[in-house]
Amino acid sequence: MGQYDEMSDAELITALREGDKDVMDYLMEKYKNMVRMRVKSMFILGGEKEDLIQEGMIGLYKAIRDYDPGRDASLSTFCQLVVTRQLYSAVRSSGRQKHMPLNGSLSLSGGSENNQEEPFAEFLSSDDQNPETVLIDRENAERIEEILETLSPLEKEVLDLHMTGLKNGEIARVLGRDEKSTDNALQRIRAKVRKAL
Repeated sequence: MGQYDEMSDAELITALREGDKDVMDYLMEKYKNMVRMRVKSMFILGGEKEDLIQEGMIGLYKAIRDYDPGRDASLSTFCQLVVTRQLYSAVRSSGRQKHMPLNGSLSLSGGSENNQEEPFAEFLSSDDQNPETVLIDRENAERIEEILETLSPLEKEVLDLHMTGLKNGEIARVLGRDEKSTDNALQRIRAKVRKAL
């Protein structure tokens, strides 16, 4: 893989499009730490960090596959955006009530096949599983989901890019907008969140 070290991302994408399949492995390896950094700040209900890393790697694969070098965004920026969207989608879907009986179930006996599960009485008394806190967190998450559904297409794009860590000027360049319109979109999003919470 050393032959790719001196190539730019644009050159690597060109080589990939021309049929060099090893480039995909190289780029996946190159950006996997970015995926791990994004996963650190997230939590998936009923899942493990490895589940989120897998979702992030799927997003990374999609980003590399779909990247268009003719756009203003660099491959790195585009990968961050797509990975973040993939992760948020996974986290959002984990919070849906569809699998709630399975995700929230506990064994009354307090043990599992390999005795890794916490006894039920200890679970009820532990501070980090305070039912009131869990309920408040769930209600806040539902409110935030409702807010996200009311955002305009521009606000959604601005929020996605902002969540990847881009600054207003960078967001404006990626979207082909002036910096004032992206700043206004962020202000509207903040106002909606403050009003709801």
